[in-house]
Amino acid sequence: MHPVIIVIGIGWVVFWIAWLIAAFTAKASRGRWSRLAGARIALAIVVVFLFRANLHGGVERIDGPVLEGIGLALWIAGIALAVWARLYIGRNWGMPMTRRQDPDLVTTGPYRFIRHPIYTGIILAMIGTALAISLFGLIVAAVITALFAYSASREESFLAGEFPDTFPDYKARTKMLIPFVF
Repeated sequence: MHPVIIVIGIGWVVFWIAWLIAAFTAKASRGRWSRLAGARIALAIVVVFLFRANLHGGVERIDGPVLEGIGLALWIAGIALAVWARLYIGRNWGMPMTRRQDPDLVTTGPYRFIRHPIYTGIILAMIGTALAISLFGLIVAAVITALFAYSASREESFLAGEFPDTFPDYKARTKMLIPFVF
């Protein structure tokens, strides 16, 4: 097996295990999503992607050190952004579209620039994974991007209702998923 696949594969597994453990520190939910439903879905997508890329014996694999290096760098940056954001959001964190009891509007750390940096980090890491391992992963990244854009818009409706005095100003000075762009 190729070293980049091993590094990224083990990295994703460690990331999701840590993510699942951290889920137990979150505030109680007010929504219908179970605490671990989204994580199970995301983990399944990543595992299927990595197995699919590996089972085909490298037919779809990208073989080139430059693209692998760029992909690995994007993967590292994406994971780092997601972890940094998770540390800042603390107990307010939840699966996509989860509503927490007694939520706080977090506007520090990466939230100063992006309203949904965890989504951005995971999307960036998926794009990096695809570039380093298999272009098939870009389809997975597109699906996850669509899911996260939808989730972010739903969450923003909730936040606008929860924080009518502070959220509009925060929304006006930050971007949803891509700093300085969108």
